[in-house]
Amino acid sequence: MYNYTIYVTFEGKIYQTNVIADKNQPEEEVYQIAKEQVMKQWSN
Repeated sequence: MYNYTIYVTFEGKIYQTNVIADKNQPEEEVYQIAKEQVMKQWSN
């Protein structure tokens, strides 16, 4: 498992989040996980 630090743009702001994922997981999937995390946290 790897710890990735991802920057996600959401509603005009840039957020930093960490994702723990398999090192063989495609980059697109890791980014999608990060985006979902940010959306869950800030969409309330």
